[in-house]
Amino acid sequence: MLTNKTKVLLLLPQDVLDRARVLAGKATAALKLPVSLQIVLRALIEVGLKQEDRPVLLANIEDQAKAVRLQRSAARREWAVGELANLSSGSPRGPSGRGRQRPRK
Repeated sequence: MLTNKTKVLLLLPQDVLDRARVLAGKATAALKLPVSLQIVLRALIEVGLKQEDRPVLLANIEDQAKAVRLQRSAARREWAVGELANLSSGSPRGPSGRGRQRPRK
């Protein structure tokens, strides 16, 4: 089944993870087989990919893409504010941009 494997890091909200765990428990009870969280997530992804033309799926993808965009832009703004604070405080920076460098011996 899994001859061609790839590892993926998946960040999920806690409530989504909890719902997937509940589904794994229900599947274990119904099938009388051990069903792991990984099996449930893999099945959900496969089923979702088969339904790629559904408006609900596309709306969910859009919401998540917008959320990622907002998080990244907020992080860039925080970084820029921090950089401006460093420049205005007059903190000396070396050529690497990492602050004052020790003199070489």
